[in-house]
Amino acid sequence: MILQTKTISLIKRVLKFVAPPPDIKVSEWSEENIVLSSEYAAIPGRYSVDRTPYQREMMDAFNDPLIQKIVIMSSSQVGKNTVINNIIGYIIDNDPGPILMIEPSIKMAEDYSKRRIAPLIRDTKCLSKKVGEAKSRDSNNTILSKSFPGGSLVLVGSNAPRDLASKPIRVVIADEIDGFEKSAGTEGDPIDLAEKRAIRFWNRKLIYVSTPGIEGSSRIKPEYEAGTQEEWCIECPHCGEYVFININGVKFQHSKDEKGNYEVWDVVFQCPACLEEYDEYVWKSQPGDWISRNPNAKSVRSFRLNAFVAPVLTWDAIMKEWLEVKKDPERYKVFKNTMLGETWEEKGEIEDEDTLLKRREEYPADLPEGVLILTCGVDVQGDRLEYEIVGWGKGEESWGIKRGFILSDPELPETWGRLDEVIDRQFKYTDGMLRTIACTFIDSGGHSTSAVYRYCKKRQAQSKYVFAIKGMGGPGYPLVYKTTRTKPDKKNKNSKDTENCILVILGVDSGKSSIMSKLKIKESGEGYCHFPSQEDKGYDQLYFKGLISEKVVYTKQKGRTVPQWQKVSENARNEPFDMRNYAFAALKLLNVDFEVLEKRHKEIRNAGVNKPKAQEIRPQKRTGCVSKGVEL
Repeated sequence: MILQTKTISLIKRVLKFVAPPPDIKVSEWSEENIVLSSEYAAIPGRYSVDRTPYQREMMDAFNDPLIQKIVIMSSSQVGKNTVINNIIGYIIDNDPGPILMIEPSIKMAEDYSKRRIAPLIRDTKCLSKKVGEAKSRDSNNTILSKSFPGGSLVLVGSNAPRDLASKPIRVVIADEIDGFEKSAGTEGDPIDLAEKRAIRFWNRKLIYVSTPGIEGSSRIKPEYEAGTQEEWCIECPHCGEYVFININGVKFQHSKDEKGNYEVWDVVFQCPACLEEYDEYVWKSQPGDWISRNPNAKSVRSFRLNAFVAPVLTWDAIMKEWLEVKKDPERYKVFKNTMLGETWEEKGEIEDEDTLLKRREEYPADLPEGVLILTCGVDVQGDRLEYEIVGWGKGEESWGIKRGFILSDPELPETWGRLDEVIDRQFKYTDGMLRTIACTFIDSGGHSTSAVYRYCKKRQAQSKYVFAIKGMGGPGYPLVYKTTRTKPDKKNKNSKDTENCILVILGVDSGKSSIMSKLKIKESGEGYCHFPSQEDKGYDQLYFKGLISEKVVYTKQKGRTVPQWQKVSENARNEPFDMRNYAFAALKLLNVDFEVLEKRHKEIRNAGVNKPKAQEIRPQKRTGCVSKGVEL
């Protein structure tokens, strides 16, 4: 009798692990159990799928035994993390098994655990009973590892090969995969490593989520295209057609004040089928449904949506941001990824230099009226220095001021003396007001590196804003990536004149993309590039040919497609493109406020223009390089 009782007890315990999960879907379980915390939710309280109806199918795809992979490519602010959390909670409570969650980095994994997972477990009663509080001494429950009856949740970074290649996993959740490392150490692609861990499970689930990144190197876009390609569409109130709300059909009114602030009103979306227009309230009140563009896809459901359906964002706010960023490629890239849920395509070359040659105009003085600050970019070659001085105005509108050469060996001191004359020159406006160059960047990554360091260190000791720079290629790095100082050369005892020189590392691809986009702006104003027609300014056909000497190509690196800037031909001279990039980076380093510059510019003029010394505008110490850890 005792043996029989023990057998029955054992069978009951075994059945807990082998029995199928309860007949309840993730969305239903979430509405019954999930409480959204005010720590991360825009609308805290008990979860209701009616507030975000598009989330129902995204979650319930987990319950479909025919679906092995769920892909979500979307903008921010649509509740991607809520979908992830609800699925995790459902697994813990109803369908236990080993879960691996991958974030781009260990730091992000820790942050997600603290800000998302911890409140989820704490505020959901059925979960708090099964998962205890994280304790550093309890190896079964830490920040990055949660144990529960029948399973566990482990959080890792995409660059952790050991964590990605160890124990078998039934559910893999990869969050923000477009931010993943190309390789987990030397082990290979982190997603491939994670998928191999799940291959033993017949009921495995792979969940890939991300805002998209750069076209051609995005991970989430090909995953989306391999699936059902479902878009969240809303029924038109007039014709009944289900349409995908996107920026191309948006119409609105707007104004801009003298300080550049936008106001937006009367935002409507025009149905592409019947051309009727309705405002945000009407569209968001209509029923929606997932419409597949690839219904024959097997085992993969892929979803796409953007910020126009997010309950926490208004269309007025979206279009206001669009107006603010549309002429700034770097900011517009972020907008396109995080608001529109679309990849950013790096634009390539302009067809030929004649387009830019025709743009040249005659300046009435050294400096046109829109110029508020000057920067200079210097390229170092084996037998010469090349430089370009660029004027900048509001909205990063630019004016080419002077392009020139110093035909002398960079190893000779007199060469740098001639550069002093260029950098210290005074430039005039029509009324005689003077301006000098505020900041100069000199390339140290090629020829005569020590000579560049010596020169820049000397100018820095004189409180001059002259910096050695070194370019670093590759997508994802900001133009002014970081600042450092040169180290002593142990092999050269006479290297004191080159050590401890401020060195600025540039993410050159970012600057090139921005410059190429600005060159394509056709109307004078924000971002537009002006060039002088006077022959002595140096803006000839060779300059413009060099300015458009590179284009974006896509290459395979470690199994991943990445964009790269390459010369349009083997013999192309790209010095003008580099010099413009350095001058642009110098502007970014200064971190200027053009409104403040314009105000000071007017004050100086009102006080009288005939000053004995040129007026210079420098950044305040609390901005620019200081914020990056370098005192100037």
